[in-house]
Amino acid sequence: MNRPLADRIRPRSLDEVEGQRHILGEGKVLRRAIESGRIGNMIFHGPSGTGKTTVANIAAASSNRKFHKLNATNAGVSDVKAVIAELGGFSAQNGILLYLDEIQNFNKKQQQSLLEVIETGDVVLIASTAENPYFYVYNAILSRSAVFEFKPLTKDDIEKTVRRAIEVLKGDFPGYTLVFEDSATEHIAVMANGDARRAVNATELCAYTAVPDEKNVITVSLDLAEQASQKKAMTYDRLGDNHYDILSAFQKSIRGSDPDASLHYLARLVAAEDLPSICRRLMVIASEDVGLAYPLAVTIVKSCVDCALALGFPEARIPLAEAVILLATAPKSNSVVRGIDAAMGDIESIGVGEVPDHLRDSHYDGAKKLGRGEGYKYPHDFPNNYVMQQYLPDILKDRKYYTPGENKFEESLKEYWRRILT
Repeated sequence: MNRPLADRIRPRSLDEVEGQRHILGEGKVLRRAIESGRIGNMIFHGPSGTGKTTVANIAAASSNRKFHKLNATNAGVSDVKAVIAELGGFSAQNGILLYLDEIQNFNKKQQQSLLEVIETGDVVLIASTAENPYFYVYNAILSRSAVFEFKPLTKDDIEKTVRRAIEVLKGDFPGYTLVFEDSATEHIAVMANGDARRAVNATELCAYTAVPDEKNVITVSLDLAEQASQKKAMTYDRLGDNHYDILSAFQKSIRGSDPDASLHYLARLVAAEDLPSICRRLMVIASEDVGLAYPLAVTIVKSCVDCALALGFPEARIPLAEAVILLATAPKSNSVVRGIDAAMGDIESIGVGEVPDHLRDSHYDGAKKLGRGEGYKYPHDFPNNYVMQQYLPDILKDRKYYTPGENKFEESLKEYWRRILT
């Protein structure tokens, strides 16, 4: 009764684990390794409540090694050394399996303290993290470990877990009949958004706050379930990997001219109230992906961004959506970013060269003696305000950086220059 429900219903075998068939299905490498008992160093990464700790516990039980669990949020090198010190003792004669949760909270020095023993095989490390391990785990540990990704559970996976939790909860109410309406169970599964632990906690809260009727029937209604899980769980960390994944999907959806997907990712960013990231990304997209195909886009988007910043949430969502739909449905051209990136690439690889003398500043005494400004042709003195002359440094004089895109506006630019140059 005193143990959390999530711990009481924790699966004890791989067959009881919901979801993760891509790594735990029949014939999959992780399943075969656990069933054989020959466990190597592993890193589990994925959102909370997807079974990382559960699978680590099952792996430890199959390995016949002494099991130690540390959480990197409150453990340190001394705790790791204390675990290592047990090697060779009677209780650890088959070695040690160390489960290190939230490994991203260990700095490089702390992670390095694990290297010597995991390399010899005396200690097998299973580390878990909700972050991308390729950003947060020291390379030497990554190279010695198999990396497995845990994905968010489906609604059906969560419902199965909730129904199992309900069966366990029934034993907590002797003399009473515990009933969950189907709509309540479904709501809990949906609002958990792939997090089984969140769903189980909501289920437990519902059961203990429902009021029995005169017949000792405890009914959990949809209304109670809605109160217990008022806001849908959403994975979003402004400093974490998921933040950049959503922003990446947001920009790629707009670039791909899909207004529906673009609004979906905008909604996720709005739900997280990440106004600065939305505004910055929209202004980048206006120039990077729409650019000269619709030059007014950047002006309109800037106006929408200014409105959003002045309004704040929740009203800010409206001008932001206007900007998103405009950008997603606008013609696209990346000629601007290709041009500037090509120019900057030449600066890195070729150099800058000397500014041609005829372009140099000549507004000072002695400039004429140095030949500054001599030979410069003032374009406005010529027909169509244009005259051919060299502007790039000698070492870059034949380089071309801007290539017009195939869109109405840039086609008009090409036609204009065709007339001027003929």
